[in-house]
Amino acid sequence: MQNDVIMAGFGGQGVMLIGKILAYAGMNEGKEVSWLPSYGPEMRGGTANCTVVVSDRPVGSPIVYHPQAVVAMNLPSLDKFEPLLEAGGILVVNTSLVPREPVRHDVDLIKVPATDIALALDNPRAANMVALGAYVGATGVVSVDSVADVVRETFAARPKLIEANLNALLRGYAFGKANLLKREAA
Repeated sequence: MQNDVIMAGFGGQGVMLIGKILAYAGMNEGKEVSWLPSYGPEMRGGTANCTVVVSDRPVGSPIVYHPQAVVAMNLPSLDKFEPLLEAGGILVVNTSLVPREPVRHDVDLIKVPATDIALALDNPRAANMVALGAYVGATGVVSVDSVADVVRETFAARPKLIEANLNALLRGYAFGKANLLKREAA
């Protein structure tokens, strides 16, 4: 089975990082993976997205035109990628920064206030981890334990960040498991 996702947001929101973490978690579980980054003209503040494919068979191409899932960390990302999402897919929206409702009714939805949750955890830069956790919780694409292991490895040189990022990841994971809104076309 193949799972693919486009994770998108402003440069500096950490979408590339969570994409890499997801890819490494899949790899550590023995799955085939690809990670394809795409940056706007500016690194911090511009748009950034990455495509991650996790599969139990070789990945034919890292390019995905109609992803099964989209993680939209801001409004420009939702505007750009919501129309491309495969019918029946999963849309994860950071409602802290997205002021509108998604227009698609043929996709499942997770409205996660990722930035607000991160702020409540006194870790405003961990909104990306909340969103990653919500995606993993809703899809089960990889185990949360595999993701947590990669988070520990990623931040090994900065031990103070490990616990804070794990807390955000696990909070998002619980949110994703509990709040997947199944929608059907009207």
